[in-house]
Amino acid sequence: MAEPESGPTGPTGPTGHAGHAGHAGSGDRSSPLAEALARVGDRWTLLVVEALLPGPQRFNDLIGLIPGIAPNILSERLKRLERAALLVARPYSERPPRVAYELTAEGKDLAGALRLLAHWGAQHADPADAPRHHSCGTPVEARWYCPTCDQLVEAAPHDGTELHYV
Repeated sequence: MAEPESGPTGPTGPTGHAGHAGHAGSGDRSSPLAEALARVGDRWTLLVVEALLPGPQRFNDLIGLIPGIAPNILSERLKRLERAALLVARPYSERPPRVAYELTAEGKDLAGALRLLAHWGAQHADPADAPRHHSCGTPVEARWYCPTCDQLVEAAPHDGTELHYV
C-alpha cells in the first residue's frame, strides 16, 4: 500500500493537495474545508442534515427518510450534530421520553453547501436526476455571488488573481 505524498505542511489533505491543511503563517489552524469536514464530513451526517432541512423530525421519521441508515448510526450522528450545535433535541413526550430533532440556524446554513454538493453530484450522474427549477423544469446551476460588488464570481478569474477563503 502506497503512503500518502508529503507536501510542505505534511501529508496530502482531504482536497488531495499538499499544503491545504493550513494557511501560510496560521500555525496549526486547519483550512475552512478541514474544519467543516471535521464537523459534518461523512455521508450519514450530511444525509441527516438534508432530512432535517424541511423542519423537525422524530427519530423513526428520520429512519424512514434516510434509506439504509442503521438506528445506531443515526443515534450517533444525531448526538454528534447536537454536540456541534448544529441541531437541538426538543422533548415532545416525558413518558416515554421522546424528542424531535431540529436544525439550529447554523445547521440550516448547511443548506447552501448541500445544494452545491448536489449540483456537483448531478453533473457527474444521470442528467435526469439533476435538480430542476419547479416552474420551467430546467436544470438549476449553482453560482458564486459577491453581494458587495453585485457580481457573479468566476471560479478561475481571468486576470490572474485567486479566489481567497477567509
